[in-house]
Amino acid sequence: MIYLDNAATSFPKPEAVYRMIDEVLREKGGNPGKASHRLAVEASRVVFRAREAVAMLMGVPDSSRVVFTKNATEAINIALKGLLKAGDHLVTSTFEHNAVARCVSRLERSGVEATRVPPDREGFLSPASVGSAIRRNTRMVVVSHASNVFGALQPLDEIGKVCKSRGVLFMIDAAQTMGAMPLDTMGMGVNVLAATGHKALFGPQGTGFLYVGEGAEPEPLIDGGTGGEGAHAAELPEMLEAGTLNTPGIGGLGAGVEFLLSEKLPKIKAREEELVSMVLKGLSGIDRVSVIGPRDASRRAALVSFNIRGVSPSEAGLRLDQEFGIMARCGTHCAPEAHRQAGTWPEGSIRVSPGYFTTEEEVETLIRAVRVLASK
Repeated sequence: MIYLDNAATSFPKPEAVYRMIDEVLREKGGNPGKASHRLAVEASRVVFRAREAVAMLMGVPDSSRVVFTKNATEAINIALKGLLKAGDHLVTSTFEHNAVARCVSRLERSGVEATRVPPDREGFLSPASVGSAIRRNTRMVVVSHASNVFGALQPLDEIGKVCKSRGVLFMIDAAQTMGAMPLDTMGMGVNVLAATGHKALFGPQGTGFLYVGEGAEPEPLIDGGTGGEGAHAAELPEMLEAGTLNTPGIGGLGAGVEFLLSEKLPKIKAREEELVSMVLKGLSGIDRVSVIGPRDASRRAALVSFNIRGVSPSEAGLRLDQEFGIMARCGTHCAPEAHRQAGTWPEGSIRVSPGYFTTEEEVETLIRAVRVLASK
C-alpha cells in the first residue's frame, strides 16, 4: 500500500499519537474542567498540555487563545459567523474550500457583503488586488494559506500588511499548512487562524483549533455547559468550547504537535518539498499530463493536482488503487470554485499528497504508474 492522500488525512501517525490516545482512554478518562477528582484533573492536564504545544508551534504567547474544535470547518464557522454581521463586508478568494465558501454564502443571505478576488494562473493572489477590494465597511479578509487544489502558498506577509494598514481583520485557513512549515502567525499580522488536527499536525480525525488574536473575539456559535458561572462563559477558551471536549483526540493532537516540535518544522518542510519536487519533475516528463499550480516546489504545499488527457480523474483513482496499490484523492476536493478557476470543473483532478513518512521509492512507483495510465 502506498498512501499519497496526506492532504486529506495524514497516515501513518507518529507512534506517540497512538500511545497517547490509548493512555487517555485507559488512564485519564475523566471530563476536563468538570470536577476536582483525580481523573478530571488528569484530563484537564492533557488538554492544557496540548493547548500549550499548539501555542508554542504557532509562536503565540497566550495559549488561552487557542480554542479546540472538531475540525477546521467548525473553527471557520465559529470565526466567520461570530465576527461578521449584516452590513459588514469581507474579502476572500475565488478558490476557497467549501468550509469558507459555503459559510460566506450563508452570511451573504444574512446581509453580509462579500468580494471574491481571483488568483493568477498558478493560483497566487495579488496583495494589491486584495487591497483594492477593501471598502469602508470591510471587516475582514479571509483566505486559504494554500489551496487544496492549486497548492500555491499565498503571500501572507504582504496581505497581512495590507490588512493592518487598512484596519481590517486578517484570517487564514491553514488546514493544508499548519504543521507542514513554519508559520509566524503574529509576525504576519494574522488575527484569526483556523486549522485541522488530522492533516500535517498528525492528530486524529475529529480535532482542530481556532486561534483568536487580541480584539478578534467572536460571539459563540454554540451555547452550553463550559464550567463557567452565569449565563455566559466570558473568557477564552471556554467561551468557545461549550460541551465536553474530545479529550483523547486532543491528547493525540498534542502528541502529534510535540512530535513536530521535536523534529523541527524547517526539517519537515524541506523533506516534503523534496518529495513534491520529485513528483513535479516526474510528471513533467510524461506526455498528456497537465499539472495545476506552480511548478516550483518551494512555492507550494505538499500536494500536486494533475490530470491525464483521455483518462477521467475517477478512473485514474480507481486504477491507481486497484492496479498499483496507490491511494490518491480524485475529484473536486470539496473546492468546486477552485476547479472552475483551474479549468478542471466538473470532473476535477487527480491529487497526490506525500507526507513526512513517504519514501522516494513510493514516489517513483507513482510516476511509473502515471506513465502507464498515460500511455494507454
